Amino acid sequence: MSHQRSDRYNEAYNRRPAHSVIISAPDRTLLITVAFLVIIGFLAIFSASAPKCIEEGGNPAQFLIKQFLCFIVGFIGLKFFSNFDYKKLADWNLIFAGVVLLLLVLVDFTPLGVTVNGAKRWINIIGFQLQPSEFAKPAVVLLLASAFKKDADLLDQNKWVSAFIPILVMIGFIFVQPNLSMVILLLATSVVIFLSAGGSLKLFFSCFAAMIATVVVAATTIIKPYQMQRIVTWRHPELDPQGAGYNIIQSLIAFASGGFTGVGYGGSIQKLSYLPECHTDFIFAIIAEELGWVGCVLIIGLFWTLIHRGFLIAARCPDMYGKLLAVGITFSIGFQAFLNISVASSFFPTTGVPLPFISYGGSSLIVSLCMIGILLNISKKRIRKIRNHANV
Repeated sequence: MSHQRSDRYNEAYNRRPAHSVIISAPDRTLLITVAFLVIIGFLAIFSASAPKCIEEGGNPAQFLIKQFLCFIVGFIGLKFFSNFDYKKLADWNLIFAGVVLLLLVLVDFTPLGVTVNGAKRWINIIGFQLQPSEFAKPAVVLLLASAFKKDADLLDQNKWVSAFIPILVMIGFIFVQPNLSMVILLLATSVVIFLSAGGSLKLFFSCFAAMIATVVVAATTIIKPYQMQRIVTWRHPELDPQGAGYNIIQSLIAFASGGFTGVGYGGSIQKLSYLPECHTDFIFAIIAEELGWVGCVLIIGLFWTLIHRGFLIAARCPDMYGKLLAVGITFSIGFQAFLNISVASSFFPTTGVPLPFISYGGSSLIVSLCMIGILLNISKKRIRKIRNHANV
């Protein structure tokens, strides 16, 4: 009798309707972590940019207001992608990559491109500035997750047409801008996704050796003089304190002034025209000066939590496509944060990478929030609802 009842239960379970699968809430720890990072970003942007705005006779909160408007757009994106089934994103890969490529072409080869500090990375559309290279980050992750979800074969012709060639063209356009830091970020993300999909370590090291050789050649032929100067003065900024080493020296002064607990919120001296771009690339130095070692550890801890939750989501995801998406998104955000913090503390040569969620920059904030939305959607557990025995 018990066997018959069990067979009846299994038969009923197999005939369950589609709504018998319920979806859990997204990862709350990840959501709270991102909320803290965004709030800290608002506070840091206002503190770092207010003196500059006052000096120019503008609204002290104008950068904060612009960042908040971009946050609203990014939050809408986060909400949308957290509810949009990530498995359907693969259908939009080539369309999204095509839009990114078009924007990059407009930046590099049309008058719409905006040049700032010798780099042509932005596009001006109806009074709004957009940085298309930021949108290349999710494009690369989406393309490679689709290409490697079954295997990590690099010789597959279909993969070259649908993923590898579009990615290489994007990287080429970004390199021309020039935006070497973004090229490094995209290449590193690609390698991590490849290895996560079970790619050959032997092939990886062979490609790595070839890449090193290419970088050496590029260093002597392609890299711009100012980029080479950054490398030369990286370890010895005192050799050119008023030139190439100026930003690094002022950033280190900010770290030294902050000490353990900092000089207090709003009390930074370096933001008073001493440290250029203190609300963008070097915002971590201002945070270090005002909040000290404690503030730095707090931010690093938040990013560490984000990375931990992201990789945990990847490990728990039941399908390879979701795993690779989660790994790519998590690594992209985490590695970008690592690059920015390393530059501010003179661990790496100066690059133009913003600190995710914190640095001023609408494109970076919108893209980062949308990527987190995809990660939150992956974190939702699809649970089969089991009926009560009494109803069978």
